[in-house]
Amino acid sequence: MMRFTDEQRAFQETIRRFVEAEVAPVADRIDEDDAIGRELIEKFGDMGLLQLWVPESYGGPGGDLTLVCIAKEEIAKYSLSASALCANNSIGLILPVLALGTQAQKDRYLAQAAGGRLITAIAMTEPQAGSDVTAIRTRARRDGDSYVINGQKTWITWGSMADYVLLIARTSDEPGHGSLSAFLVDTRLPGFRVGNRERKMGRHGAPSDELLFEDMRVPADCLIGSEGGGFKACMKILDLNRPTIAASSLGLAQGALDVACRYVKERQQFGRPVGQFQGVQFRLADMAMKVAACRSLLYDSTAALDADAGADVTLLSSISKCYVTDRAMEVTTDAVQILGGYGYSKDFPVERMMRDAKLNQIIEGTNDIHRMIIGRKLVA
Repeated sequence: MMRFTDEQRAFQETIRRFVEAEVAPVADRIDEDDAIGRELIEKFGDMGLLQLWVPESYGGPGGDLTLVCIAKEEIAKYSLSASALCANNSIGLILPVLALGTQAQKDRYLAQAAGGRLITAIAMTEPQAGSDVTAIRTRARRDGDSYVINGQKTWITWGSMADYVLLIARTSDEPGHGSLSAFLVDTRLPGFRVGNRERKMGRHGAPSDELLFEDMRVPADCLIGSEGGGFKACMKILDLNRPTIAASSLGLAQGALDVACRYVKERQQFGRPVGQFQGVQFRLADMAMKVAACRSLLYDSTAALDADAGADVTLLSSISKCYVTDRAMEVTTDAVQILGGYGYSKDFPVERMMRDAKLNQIIEGTNDIHRMIIGRKLVA
């Protein structure tokens, strides 16, 4: 058991009961239909899960990074897509507004988010701009009291469902990061259009969409922070969000381990349960050690980041995201191997867990990029 407070343990148990009642029964259907029903989204909002990071002073639950990770872990034991919905408002609205917004922006946007009905997205990736954000081409041109936006974004999670999109666009021709700015745009405004939806290996139900901005005129007060501050804004946000990706991978790994343990107690081969074979026990032992190590690393990191005691946010975020997502890929693959043919069958959830685990090694910065970040920090 992690060194959680009584409040954190009570929150964990509440989320666990909610997930078992509301997410577990529909997890297979979410994957099969590639859709999350609006009714589940509203239940997340009623539980305070969409808006978990909104401070109490703005009518929200007042959660922190540790609580977000606890919730995402519990949900991902059954569905990575539903876990991605948890704290959805954080990266696309709550965190950037809290860190960089004016008081008027905080009053407006945080109060809306606290209602538990908003869906948001962050639009940074483009066809030629993935890990290299300096290649972003989407432009936002100042025109009086407005900005006019033109460009294309790809792989935008929740893009087609978003009420607001945190858009990273170029506001000058200055080379490097200094030309990038952040805008919180209302998708109901003219000039916004959803393009193609990506056909993905996993995380079905959490759409990844192409977004098109065609002479989209937005008020100047949609700018979050200063012109040219968009890249730094995004890096702050992603640093705080990356441990939550680790948390969802931890949930996948724990869920796969749970399924494998139940299976080997029931499956008979050569006249006895396969769990009695040493080879199977050794594989399970390795899986369990990886899960335990990941849990300790993740929650030690979130505790340090929540305490704001001078921890290197970028380093801890990269270490936890990279390590846990890599181990989750290994654990879910081992679970498929343990179940054999049934592991490859859609009648058991581990094949979905393995497909889902792969994505978390790629999003929020590929693990190759995180190794670069960690390495550079170590030799700086």
